[in-house]
Amino acid sequence: MLFPIRFRSNSIPISNFNMLLKTPGRSVTILHTNNYVPEHIFFLRRKLFSSLPSLLPVSDVDTQLKFLYDKPNPNSDDAVSFFLKAVNSGNFPSDSASASLLDFLVRSRDYDLACSVYRKMTQAGMSPSFTSMSRLIDCFVDTLKFPFAFAVLGLILKRGFVVSTHIMTHMLKGLCANGEVSDALLLFSELKRSNVLPNVLSYNAIMSGLCEEKRLENALELLIEMEGTNCEPNMFTYSILMNGLCKNNRVEKAVELLEEMKRKGLEVNAVVYCTLINGYCKMGKWDPAIALMNTMIESGIRPDVFIYTSLISGLCKYGQIAKALDMFKLMQARGEKPSAVTYNVLINGLCKKGRVSDAYKILEAMLEKGVKPDVVSYNTLFCGLCKTGKVDEAMKLFVILWDRTDFQIDVMTCNTLILGLCNDARLDEAVKIYDGMVERGNFGNLFTYNTLIGEHIKAGLIGKSMQLWKRMNELRFVPNSYTYKAMIHGFCKIGLLNVAKGLFTKMRASGMSPTLSDYNILIASLSKESSLEQASKLFREMKNSKYEPDVTSFNAMIDGTLKAGDVESVKELMKEMLQMGLTPDAFTYSILINRFVKLGLFDEAKGAFDSMIDSGFKPDAHVFDSLLKGFGSLGKDEDVKILFQKIADKGIVLDAEIRDTILSCICHSSLGADLVDILPYYAPETSQKISTSCNEFLVKMQECEPESQISTV
Repeated sequence: MLFPIRFRSNSIPISNFNMLLKTPGRSVTILHTNNYVPEHIFFLRRKLFSSLPSLLPVSDVDTQLKFLYDKPNPNSDDAVSFFLKAVNSGNFPSDSASASLLDFLVRSRDYDLACSVYRKMTQAGMSPSFTSMSRLIDCFVDTLKFPFAFAVLGLILKRGFVVSTHIMTHMLKGLCANGEVSDALLLFSELKRSNVLPNVLSYNAIMSGLCEEKRLENALELLIEMEGTNCEPNMFTYSILMNGLCKNNRVEKAVELLEEMKRKGLEVNAVVYCTLINGYCKMGKWDPAIALMNTMIESGIRPDVFIYTSLISGLCKYGQIAKALDMFKLMQARGEKPSAVTYNVLINGLCKKGRVSDAYKILEAMLEKGVKPDVVSYNTLFCGLCKTGKVDEAMKLFVILWDRTDFQIDVMTCNTLILGLCNDARLDEAVKIYDGMVERGNFGNLFTYNTLIGEHIKAGLIGKSMQLWKRMNELRFVPNSYTYKAMIHGFCKIGLLNVAKGLFTKMRASGMSPTLSDYNILIASLSKESSLEQASKLFREMKNSKYEPDVTSFNAMIDGTLKAGDVESVKELMKEMLQMGLTPDAFTYSILINRFVKLGLFDEAKGAFDSMIDSGFKPDAHVFDSLLKGFGSLGKDEDVKILFQKIADKGIVLDAEIRDTILSCICHSSLGADLVDILPYYAPETSQKISTSCNEFLVKMQECEPESQISTV
């Protein structure tokens, strides 16, 4: 059996293919597709050929046909119309003229017309030549109809023709470009078994496909095979392999191929060096990259802008900004003019490091050198400004660019500013940018609506968020997982759980999988509103999905379960958590302590507190506040005193709530004087606006109890 290849789709059965080869003297019509133009269309289109001369002898038919497709600015319709008229009258063009017409149509990418011409040839009993069938294969390969291409290939072999390397290479390239590398390999093997010898172009085509699929060992085996068949690899062969190796971080192997190239006397050009240098840069290996560039210079090849940009990009990617700037200076010192891409790479690297002022300087240098910043330059700067909290500066620049007629702000520019303003709690200004976009006919993209819908829900502006949702659907933007995430999280935060649950259900019905974060926010919200049964159901469902619960998931369940007073179930949850290899975090202990105190389980609360400290976590003011309230209400003055001391030892900053609790403990404890003695050792700093420093607290104590002798520090 020849070519036992299984096609992925639209395949021609192999039995039909074999019958094609075995049936003697049979004229085979390959085209049973709609890829041709019916003749009556030509008659209508060309007004019954009124512009064409009357029929001529055969030699004149060929001459006239050649004139139609060889003239300056040829018209495919004219040539095909004349061909059909000649065939219909029984005055057939020669094989060479017909083949030339097919060649012209395929080169012009008029594939439907080419199919129509071939179909007419077979219907009229004309025997297509090898050239005609070769062009038909080109047509089918270019239109990705590989089963038909293979059928024509079988017909070529059946008629005793030898398959040319052009056909072989074109089919291999087409299959590989379409991701059908396995089929290409089968074809490659079958043709070799049929004594169709591949040339270097054929090998290059199949190697390129293998490298794209990361089948590097197979590609390297073909290199060895080439040398065994006296088919010498050329520079492009090695370039293809090096590129594939470097993309997969096998730069050392690629360098070995470079040395092999040199031994064979093959030309090593700037593209080869650029590939290797770029490979080293992506891996963060600067020394060999720079050494290779120096070797390149010594070989008389001047590094171009792409090589310098690759080095600068790699250095920026790995945070080596100082070295990137040095390379930028070296580049200019050697007379190489940076491109807009080079400047953009530096601006991006500086912005990621928070050095926005330096990024501005690069932008200024860009303008001074006559290189016009593009939208990427400004978008990178906008992103850097917003991420470093310099939204006002970003807005000033945005206003300047907005009014410029020589610069077109794109949707990414607006999205960056909208997100930056929303993160800075400036929703009204973000909406103004959106409205300005709409006025200019730019309705944004899905990211725009995801951001604005989520922020409006967080702000409680449900009506406005629904208007945006409606407009998004009118624009036929399909909601994605981020859309649902923004809405689910937003509705959970404002307490509209029924809406959030409905969206969660709709999200899954749309074929999208909720993320772990989506499960967690819904479980936490259900637990807070005491819908423990629903939270537990969702928790079990999550465990059966592709996501495993994390510490956040367990914390939500532990909080809700303890809120319901089910201590035994919490013990099971803690056990399960540890069995999964998850370690309780500070929030886990905080939940346990707070809930145990509220349930009156003070021994359990104290045990959780000790475990928290033993695990290396620092209790916060909220934890101490819960314990002080609990022990203070029971009159456990010694425990309260220990807690007072630990607050001082751990430097806990006092907020308004714990301040009031401490005052209450002092007033109601028999150890009030002892407790007061500890106060001067409390942390003096203030972490938040609502926090109280040590000195402020002592002043309040002095005001409350003027008879106490309390000194401030």
